[in-house]
Amino acid sequence: MEIDKMHIRHCMLHYFHWRKTAAEATRIICETYGEGVLAENSCRNWFQRFKSGDFNMNDKPRSGRPQEVQDDDLELLLTEDPSLSAVDLAKVLNVNQSTVNRRLHAMGKIQKEGNWAA
Repeated sequence: MEIDKMHIRHCMLHYFHWRKTAAEATRIICETYGEGVLAENSCRNWFQRFKSGDFNMNDKPRSGRPQEVQDDDLELLLTEDPSLSAVDLAKVLNVNQSTVNRRLHAMGKIQKEGNWAA
C-alpha cells in the first residue's frame, strides 16, 4: 500500500501538537502504516521544523546545480539528426559528454545501429 507522504507529514504534525516525541510519533506511525514508512531521523527533522514555527508541509527547495541540459533540447537535436553521437551532442549543447549520457539514459534512449531510439 502506497502511503502519501503528505498524509504522513500531517500525522507527524498531529503528534507534534499532542506533544509526542519524534521517536514516539515514528513508532505510532510505523505501527499504523507499516515498518519503514517513516524514519525516526526524518521525523526529528520535521519536528525541528514545526518547533521553529514552520508548518508548511511542502518540501523546501534544494540547493544544487541546475540541470544543464533540457530533455527538450536533446529531443530536438535527435529529431533533426538521430545519428549524432553523444560526443557530438555534448559539443552542440556545450556540456560534458557524461551529462548527455545521463540525460539520454534517463530519457530511455539507446543507440541502435548508429541512431538513438527509445
